Amino acid sequence: MSLAVAIQMDHVSSIDIDADSTFMLAMEAQMRGHGLFHYEPNDLVFRDGRLYAKAQPMEVRREKGNHHSLGATELLDLATVDVVLMRQDPPFDMNYITATHLLEHIHPDTLVVNDPAEVRNAPEKLFVTHFEGVLPDTLITRNREEIEAFRLEHGDIIVKPLFGNGGADVFHMTPEDENMGSLLEMFEQKYREPFIIQRYLPEVRLGDKRIILVDGEPAGTVARIPVKGDARANFHAGGGAQKTELTARERDICAQIAPALVERGLTFVGIDVIGDYLTEINVTSPTGIQEINRLDGVHVEKLLWDAIERRHADGHDRRAM
Repeated sequence: MSLAVAIQMDHVSSIDIDADSTFMLAMEAQMRGHGLFHYEPNDLVFRDGRLYAKAQPMEVRREKGNHHSLGATELLDLATVDVVLMRQDPPFDMNYITATHLLEHIHPDTLVVNDPAEVRNAPEKLFVTHFEGVLPDTLITRNREEIEAFRLEHGDIIVKPLFGNGGADVFHMTPEDENMGSLLEMFEQKYREPFIIQRYLPEVRLGDKRIILVDGEPAGTVARIPVKGDARANFHAGGGAQKTELTARERDICAQIAPALVERGLTFVGIDVIGDYLTEINVTSPTGIQEINRLDGVHVEKLLWDAIERRHADGHDRRAM
C-alpha cells in the first residue's frame, strides 16, 4: 500500500535530525514506499470550498547538512492525498487553531493525524483536567486573590502559561521568593488567558517522564532530567534523556485516558508524568521518539505508521460500503 503523505511542519531545513520526531515519521513513511510532500502552515490556501497547500515533493535521508531534497512547488489539493500529518510546533495560538479549522474540510476522507477538531478541543493543560485523580493540586485563574491563597496553602508552586510549550515561562516559586508580584504583572501583560498554578512536585528532580501513546497504548517512555538549578525538564529547556520504565501507576494513568484518546482519533499522543501525577497530554506535535528509540531499542515510528495505515484502511473500507 503506497500512500500520498503531506506533512504540515516548520521548514524541514530547520530540524535537528538527531532529535526531531517528524523526521523519523518521514523516514519511516519513505521506507514504506509512501510519497512525501512538505509544506508549512502559512502555505495553506482555502479557495472555492477546497483546501490546498503550496507544497513540494520531499525526500529525506540521515545525512547531516544534506538531510532533505525538495522538488518544485505545486498547488496541492489536500483532498487528493491520503494522509496529512499536522506536525508544526506550537504555540497553540489562533494561527494553530485556524489551521485545525481548515483541515476539517478534508478530514476524515483525507486522514489527518491527529484529528484536527480534537486537537483544537484538547489543549494540553486543559484536556488533562477532565480525568479524575491524575492531576497534582492545580489552579487555573487570573484572579490574584485565588493565586495568593493557593500559594499560602502550598508554599512551593509552579506558575506557567496555559498555552505555553517547551518549558517557556515556567517558574518555580518557593515560599520565600519575593518576585511573585512581578511575575504576575508580567503574565498579566503578556497573556490574555488564565494562568495555571500547580503544587511543586520535588519528584521532578528524578525525571519528568514523557510517555508516547499510539492509539491509546504505551509505545515507549523516557525520563527527562532537569539541569541543576532549573525546575524544567523539557528537552527544549535543556533536560537530559535517561532510560526508564513504566510504573504500575503510569500504566493505570495510560489505561484511564486511553478510551478518550481512541474515541477522539488522537493517534499520536505524548503525556508528561511527574511522580504519581499526570501534568500534560500533548496532542499537537508530540516529541521524544528518537530519545525513546535510542534508550529502549524500540521503533516508535513503526508503531505509529502501523496505526496510521490501519486507520486509513478502516476509513477506506467504510467509505466503500
